[in-house]
Amino acid sequence: MSLALRIGVSLIVVLLASGVASYVERRASWAFGLSRSSRRALASVVALGIVAALVSRALGSEHAQLALALGMFGGATLLGLVISSVFLLPVDIAQLAARKLARARGRAPASSAPAVERQSEPAPDAPSMPERRAFLARAAAGGAITLGMGSAFYGTLFGRHDYSVETVPIRLAKLPRALDGLSIVQLSDIHVGTFVGERELAAALELVGRARPDLVVLTGDLIDHEIQYAPMLARFTRALKSCTRYGVFAVPGNHDHYAGAATVMRMLGEAGTEVLLNRHVRIGDERASIVLAGVDDVAGPRFGSAGPELSQAFAGAPDDLPRVLLSHNPVFFPRSRRHADLTLSGHTHGGQITLFVNPAKLVLRHGLVRGHYAVGDSQLYVNRGFGTAGPPARIGSPPEITKLVLTT
Repeated sequence: MSLALRIGVSLIVVLLASGVASYVERRASWAFGLSRSSRRALASVVALGIVAALVSRALGSEHAQLALALGMFGGATLLGLVISSVFLLPVDIAQLAARKLARARGRAPASSAPAVERQSEPAPDAPSMPERRAFLARAAAGGAITLGMGSAFYGTLFGRHDYSVETVPIRLAKLPRALDGLSIVQLSDIHVGTFVGERELAAALELVGRARPDLVVLTGDLIDHEIQYAPMLARFTRALKSCTRYGVFAVPGNHDHYAGAATVMRMLGEAGTEVLLNRHVRIGDERASIVLAGVDDVAGPRFGSAGPELSQAFAGAPDDLPRVLLSHNPVFFPRSRRHADLTLSGHTHGGQITLFVNPAKLVLRHGLVRGHYAVGDSQLYVNRGFGTAGPPARIGSPPEITKLVLTT
């Protein structure tokens, strides 16, 4: 990304964040009855959060700890503002509708109800209807802000480390009986960088070791956006290899292309990882095996790469063997399903932030967001990913390591 484009994106983010922050600050001041000094303190904290988020992205790997601290505070603040504003909008719309309804009733003709009912009055100690509505409106707005900020900070401090190991049986009709029970551990969207470092990779290595897989596959977005983290990734994959029988296999994702996919894949190859860039290998032996293929990401051509080439990936592969394909983006599945019995993808992070609703299901046109899908004779598994992109938080979509067990 060019410097001019980075500056432009940063300015847009600042303007949008400032608008959302101003809206949430005003509603928080009203809901919690903040004094003038408290409002100023709140505005200062929010402004610091926005600045911290921007500065953390500008810091390189040489200032990793500072970038991590600033990024977590800034990311949680921005995410909390966004979630709070989403929850506040229906509260404000309902309040506006209630006011309009009250005004309409005030202009309506007198009720034809019996006089005794019209003249009845509330008990002396009961609050008036406007006071009651104001109390409920304040409570609803305060609850929306508390839930928004609380969930954002929880997802940042705890949710992104709430690792889940999913064991998924996959039946493949052409699987040789000798390979019944073959296990594949899938890691996707690790995003090694500011928010996924040695601590997170050590946790991943331990979980993969416990799973005792026959092979490990990495389905893209292995680096977040800085190529300086490629050596850390390479060390991790070298350690992964010792946990497996057949080794570690990888394909690039769009973030790897942002960082420099050629360099990332070269360093993985030097660390002993098999890079399946539009090619395949056979797992097993001459008596019993499967075809494991991989393709470039659909974003590849934007960065001068070949892009996914299915004919090249499966060139020379026997038709009578089960075919497993590694393809980062599940949007490619409508094409791959005619060539592969099982496609393994990631990219979506399972939505990453899914509080009550999963926005990814509303935005992604293919609707393949997370989990196991079967279409005709082909299957797809979409891994929720291990790291984060954008806000360093996970809410309702915990980081995932998948153990796929192939059965006949």
